[in-house]
Amino acid sequence: MSDEDSIFAPLLSELGRNRPLDEQVEHPGRNALRTLPKRFYKEATAAPLGGGFTVLLDGRGVKTPARVPLVVPSAALARAMAEEWNRQGDLIDPRGMWLTKLANTAIDRVMSRHEAVVDEVVAFASSDLVCYRVDHPVELARRQAAHWSPLVEWVAREFGAALKVTETIVHVVQDDVALAALRAAIADADAFELAALHNAVTLTGSAVIGLALLHGRLDAGQAFDAAHVDEAWQMELCGEDEEEAARLATRRQELADTARFLDLLSDAT
Repeated sequence: MSDEDSIFAPLLSELGRNRPLDEQVEHPGRNALRTLPKRFYKEATAAPLGGGFTVLLDGRGVKTPARVPLVVPSAALARAMAEEWNRQGDLIDPRGMWLTKLANTAIDRVMSRHEAVVDEVVAFASSDLVCYRVDHPVELARRQAAHWSPLVEWVAREFGAALKVTETIVHVVQDDVALAALRAAIADADAFELAALHNAVTLTGSAVIGLALLHGRLDAGQAFDAAHVDEAWQMELCGEDEEEAARLATRRQELADTARFLDLLSDAT
């Protein structure tokens, strides 16, 4: 395969809140100024390879930016990735190839540094969105509790992680036992799950919401709503700002695509 696949070189994410610094896992991002390469193939198909599945472009296997075979564990995911390649027009635009980019991230950026990525997700949990509430206005406090309290109870019950909740803006130090329990749950994810989890956590600002998406406790719409209680409240009070609405719509779609990636990983068809 030619060097056109280098368009998937890691890009710094501009998607999320509370973003880790330089050593974070690179997420599918966007670079509007980058020159897009021309399409160089006629047809993309999925095929078995090395105990997994890959995408073939006119019969030639796709490689990651690190020049290793792009092999995923699910045939359903490989087929969906092939569809992304087939949907490309005269130019190849990676912004429309979310599944392929997440798979590249898993192989090139997560497999070799699994523990470091786990640490990054745990760092979100130490100051997790769902643990910081308001006590007024009363309606906002009620909405936060309705979305977040069931999730805090779920991680305590499911993973033994009893997180502290506060109604102040002062940082609360979480119990080491709770963080260790969450770390164990996060570390159970394989490289593909962890890449998607890290992306969901970055998009939502919450390791708890990300874990809930990974384990099917929340769907993508519910995860988005849980992560944006405050934004929804502000829009109700002040009216919709077009720029903010567009940003949130993009984030909603990216979270939905990340959830689809997880669904395809577990699809045995």
